[in-house]
Parts: sequence; structure tokens; C-alpha cells
Amino acid sequence: VFVFKRKSKISASRRLYLKIKLLAVATQMLEEEKNQKIKEKEAMLAERLPPLNLSGLSLQELQDLCKELHRKIDIVDEERYDVGLKVSKNNVEIENMKLKITEIQSKFKKPHLRRVKISAEAMLSVLLGSKHKESFDFKANLKTVKKEEEKKEEVTDWRKNVEAMSGMEGRKKLFDASGN
Repeated sequence: VFVFKRKSKISASRRLYLKIKLLAVATQMLEEEKNQKIKEKEAMLAERLPPLNLSGLSLQELQDLCKELHRKIDIVDEERYDVGLKVSKNNVEIENMKLKITEIQSKFKKPHLRRVKISAEAMLSVLLGSKHKESFDFKANLKTVKKEEEKKEEVTDWRKNVEAMSGMEGRKKLFDASGN
């Protein structure tokens, strides 16, 4: 078996140069992404929180504005708390799933257990030790159940039965039989 190693068509210096260029482009892209996220955040805050115009407001209007801002803060805190609970619940669920996956993937083999045949006497001697002196007959204490013979219905030809029960006479027989 012959294994041929291919020589790379790119020299080591060229490969190093390309790696450096790739890293430079990647760092530039990361910086642009950070700047874009910052701009998005500022735009979202500007949309949600318009700038406050406090000049020319009376004392009552300022108090109303403060109450409104406190109400909005409470709403945002409730949302943040709910989201935090959902995140922690999902994290716990993810951890449980990871544990289940590792349990499923692990190759733990259960040992094959052998069936041990032991008499009741031997079992009692093992469990009770020196206290076991008498021999018990467990089968003697069992109740015997007598089977009652069930009443067997006579097997007749069904065609005769259908002919006998057809018409009003059959209905009368059924009515008389149920009345008893």
C-alpha cells in the first residue's frame, strides 16, 4: 500500500500571508458588527424613549411625568424579570437534556442477573438467622377455592329459535320471560 502525500500548491510564506490577511479582514468585520449593534441600540432607545422636554412645565406636569416614568420603569422591570425566569428555566431544561443525551449515548451495560432458586426454609434461615427454629408450611395456610360449575345453556339450532321468536308470538314469549 503506497500513500502519496500531495504537496501543497501554496508555499508556506504565501499561506502565512493569506492567514494574516484573513485575520485582518475578520477583525475589521467584527469592528463593523460592533458599531452596527451600537447604532441599532441607540436607535431602539431613541424610539422607545423620546427625549425629555422639561422646560416650561409646571410642578403638577413634572409630577405627572415622573409618575408616568415610574410606571414605565415598573413595566420594564416586570418584563425583564419574566425574561430572566424564562432564560433560567430554559437553561435548567437544557442541562437536563444534556444529561439525558449523555445517559443515552453512554454504553452502560446492565449486568445479567442469575435466577437463584432457594426454598422458603432456606430463605427464612438466611433472613432470621438463629431465630429460625421452626419449619413453616406456607402452602397449608393457603385458602382453597372451589370452582362453581357454571350453568350451561342448552345449545339449540339457532334457525329454530329465530322462527319461534319471529312475529308477535315471539315478542309475547320474550315479554312473559322478562316479567318473571
